[in-house]
Amino acid sequence: MPTRFRHAALIGKYQAQGIRPMLEAIADFLGRQGLEVSIDHETAHNTDWTEHTALSPAEIGAQCDIAVVVGGDGTMLGIARELAAHNLPLVGINQGRLGFITDVRLSDWAEALGPIIQGDYEEERRAMIEGAVWRDGATIFEGLALNDVVVSRGATSSMVELRVDVGSDFVANMRADGLILASPTGSTAYSLSAGGPILHPSIGGWVLVPIASHTLSNRPIVLPDSQEVTITIVAGRDASASFDMQSLASLLHGDQVRMRRSSQMVRFLHPRGWSYYATLRRKLRWYEGTV
Repeated sequence: MPTRFRHAALIGKYQAQGIRPMLEAIADFLGRQGLEVSIDHETAHNTDWTEHTALSPAEIGAQCDIAVVVGGDGTMLGIARELAAHNLPLVGINQGRLGFITDVRLSDWAEALGPIIQGDYEEERRAMIEGAVWRDGATIFEGLALNDVVVSRGATSSMVELRVDVGSDFVANMRADGLILASPTGSTAYSLSAGGPILHPSIGGWVLVPIASHTLSNRPIVLPDSQEVTITIVAGRDASASFDMQSLASLLHGDQVRMRRSSQMVRFLHPRGWSYYATLRRKLRWYEGTV
């Protein structure tokens, strides 16, 4: 059985109304279970909470052995990228609608969290995408994404033309509103709404999905994540590249967005008996059959 945890970091969606009482309840619960509790410094600052030590993400990675994230998938995305380099396991408690990666329901948090911090849990690791924007042979932007990388048209442009290469192979020039390169985690996010397939998190692949393609034959394609994917701006004004919530606007013709599988992975902990398919059933309302 895995080792019991000793020092928990608590990260909250501090913009959410009334979140502090929930965070206090979770911190009190963790303390009564014998854990030292620290608070993410942004959460502490924005909720005016001074009862626990406030730590930066780097300090959390160095001092804590588990992080409990309260909020939605967006909150989890932001902190997961920062903590991935520290190999710190994350537990997501969803405040509001059920999330895909913050999968513990708010009504069940104590029941789920108790066994986890004692070392009884399911663990999975999620792959990330790392990449950079290149211009004239030099890197002008670097990013890391758990969900996806999106290259899209500018606000004043009707479309963009994008060249896609996988490894040394030319794939196609696509005219569309943009392209999404999604990880399996991101296959249930923007990619799904644009018509892409769902990839199980254990699959070593990516989904390349056109956004409002101007050619009906440009379809989503599943790619291996063992090769670099390059998207080159061929035509269109003010295109942008977004790595989850990190963006670079005003890309120029000839700029390249180069993406590869990151050596870092995100560790998620789930209650014993957790099922990815059960999450899909609840989130996507697949109510047929046993729930």
